[in-house]
Amino acid sequence: MAETFGFELVSPEKLLLSIEAEMVTVPGEDGDMGILPGHSPVISSLRLGVIDVTKAGGGEERIFVAGGFAEMSNNKLTVLAEEAVPVNDLKRDKIEAKLKDAREDLADAKEDHARNRAQAEIDKLSAMLEAAA
Repeated sequence: MAETFGFELVSPEKLLLSIEAEMVTVPGEDGDMGILPGHSPVISSLRLGVIDVTKAGGGEERIFVAGGFAEMSNNKLTVLAEEAVPVNDLKRDKIEAKLKDAREDLADAKEDHARNRAQAEIDKLSAMLEAAA
């Protein structure tokens, strides 16, 4: 049996995943990070992207995250995600409709604050669409 470590994924609403993993790849702000058992302690902010989890004993899980933080210490990885959705739950047609609305919001925005919020939503939805492919 391969070595494992604890992995928890937490969103503002709830604990989404708490398992033993063989490897987890997280979308770190400075690039993807592969975490294996015994990884040195690290804290990183996350960018929009997909967490790839190789579960203990086999099986994989892919979760889209919209920012957050990852901390590896004492052979446990904890991801605090601003938003997290299993990739299998991403529906292209719904994302495309939201993306169209967000682009309209950007075009209609009159203030920097509204433009920035609309652009952030476009960025998130574009990344979700890419993950759903």
